[in-house]
Amino acid sequence: MASLLCNARIQLTDTLEQMQQGTLMRKVKSKNWKKQRYFKLQDDCMTIWYQSKRTGKIESAFSISDVETVREGHQSEVLQSLAEEFPPERCFTIVFYGRRGNLDLIAGSAEEAQCWIQGLRQLIEVATSMDQREKIDQWIRDWFQKADKNKDGRMNFKEVQRLLKMMNVDMNEDHALRLFQDADKSESGTLEGEEFVLFYKALTQREEVLSLFQDFSEDGKKLTLLELVDFLRQEQLEDTGTEELAMELIDKYEPSETARARHVLSADGFLMYLCSPEGSIFNPHHRELWQDMTQPLCHYFISSSHNTYLIEDQIRGQSSIEGYIRALKRGCRCLEVDCWDGPNGEPMVYHGHTFTSKIPFREVVSTLEKYAFKTSDYPVILSLENHCSMEQQEVLAQQLKAILGEKLLTTTTDGRVPTQLPSPEELKHKILLKGKKIGRLEDTLDGPGDEAPDVSDDDNGAEVEEERRRAKKDKESLAQALSDCVIYCKSVSFRGFQEARSHSRPSEISSLSEAKARKLIRDMGNDFVRHNTWQLTRVYPSGMRTDSSNYSPQEMWNVGCQIVALNFQTAGMEMDLCDGLFSQNGRCGYVLKPPFMRDKDTLFNPSDPDSREGPGPTTLTIQVISGQQLPKVANSKDGAIIDPLVRVEIHGVPADQAHQETKHIENNAPTLHSQGLTPAGMRCSSSSSMYPSWLLSALWWKITTRPPGMTLWASSP
Repeated sequence: MASLLCNARIQLTDTLEQMQQGTLMRKVKSKNWKKQRYFKLQDDCMTIWYQSKRTGKIESAFSISDVETVREGHQSEVLQSLAEEFPPERCFTIVFYGRRGNLDLIAGSAEEAQCWIQGLRQLIEVATSMDQREKIDQWIRDWFQKADKNKDGRMNFKEVQRLLKMMNVDMNEDHALRLFQDADKSESGTLEGEEFVLFYKALTQREEVLSLFQDFSEDGKKLTLLELVDFLRQEQLEDTGTEELAMELIDKYEPSETARARHVLSADGFLMYLCSPEGSIFNPHHRELWQDMTQPLCHYFISSSHNTYLIEDQIRGQSSIEGYIRALKRGCRCLEVDCWDGPNGEPMVYHGHTFTSKIPFREVVSTLEKYAFKTSDYPVILSLENHCSMEQQEVLAQQLKAILGEKLLTTTTDGRVPTQLPSPEELKHKILLKGKKIGRLEDTLDGPGDEAPDVSDDDNGAEVEEERRRAKKDKESLAQALSDCVIYCKSVSFRGFQEARSHSRPSEISSLSEAKARKLIRDMGNDFVRHNTWQLTRVYPSGMRTDSSNYSPQEMWNVGCQIVALNFQTAGMEMDLCDGLFSQNGRCGYVLKPPFMRDKDTLFNPSDPDSREGPGPTTLTIQVISGQQLPKVANSKDGAIIDPLVRVEIHGVPADQAHQETKHIENNAPTLHSQGLTPAGMRCSSSSSMYPSWLLSALWWKITTRPPGMTLWASSP
């Protein structure tokens, strides 16, 4: 298959040529599963095939655009288990986007390993820098590679028909044949790479986008600078610097040099702009770090993971450091670790009393040290579920201090007893341990022992006596060295909002099951909101969720709960909402709560949206025009054509929950056309002012993670 990319974007170095010649390497799945496979970079420089050495049969293929990164050395459990057998300079791991498992490889020499490591990194850089047109072309080429069974780089009409069924395209055979013949420039009766790209684009011409283009184009062929300005003002609601923006868009997205010189935008350039980040419904300003990061920690929603060590279910699933790496790279700022006594004095991490696999605590901490601040500079909270003996608790503390060093917070930021929690800004590059603590934080700061200060009334005396009793009990089961590592996140039992106001401190945190939190939301919504203005609350999934499913985080966010822990390994609407919320503010893992959720005297109750003053109801209007290259539903039947539709949902307080969906059109795939699709208008209550960016984040996140080519335009009255 001819390669436009190799000629235009990739300098064919000795490294890439060596990869194209192929290399015999070991593919590794476990300590006992190590099989030789022949890996080869294809001529398009964007696809890698590997085949069995024994049978010569092609086993699998993957696109460079599916690869997130390459890790050198023993950076997976499998390769770590083989450290004594194979040196790190021969080992590397290919990490894919999404939920596809990693590919662990062992080269025959350090030189061969470096060839593939450096070559893959070069190609990944090219793939991530491709513009929208190149991404679409490459997506089509990837499909061509999958369907080209004999690997001759050609496809006849029957083969093309089968491929289009795979791609969820239903078609009129006579019409498709005419397009096939028009694209067959070589008149060979088959389509080669670029010919197939032409055929696919002709087959999926987007008339509804062309119609939108022609509404603003006087001659129907181009948009002049002023016509593009009109479109930006009327449809995109741009109101400042519009002429300068129009010039920038033409320079960036118009493929024709002649058109760029004339300052006009063709239909192709218009489509490329609409599919670009500039055409996104998401506010580009909010993609960057834009919120005030100097407020107390409890004033932020914090991206939080439950059972972070699991990458499958919590009964028989695999425990892996990969769970921590994936969570941290997604911006997660609160991780959970369950620690149990292990062999040879080494604490282990796994889900207790189940058949999940085990990983050494040392490896988890080492992973945390390496990846904690690659995605975000703001603090990470390590939620410790401690089931270890006193002896191995000492080991936990020793490993935390030795591996994390200065990153581990071991005293308050100013050495004083806090009257409120510090801010994310003050805690940059710090790791906070959440767990039980002997006595009070002030005891740690004032010196050893747990003597209480003098008290003058009976209430304070009773409080101190209770503290002494609890401290004595904790001393019997908690190692002092581990206790000393807990500063701002001392775990305490929740005994009601009244007691928390009377006796708790800002540096204490309670964990609630989803059922307990739900009951408090229902019965004492306003008290819950007020509590969360000054102290952290963690919510975790029910123990009955043995399949690692998730609850909706929205109902917990509605009362200001900061640490709403979800099973990151489980895809679904709940994780879509989480990813949507935290896709803003530079994906730093912290999102500032709205003002009425930070006011300790707030009257807000999510069950009664009118309980606070604010703007009146808002109407959100979404006009769905078209989408393209929509994926087939997982596990759908071979040859089945899936007719897609679009559902728009609002997630917020109960009064705001709403959804509308478009109609579907029979045999419409893989393109959604405007006919039959109606604008969706939904009324939100006055409380909705806290949600618009969350809603649009979640909505747009779901859409932009699909294959390239999907577009959505939103207009509001």
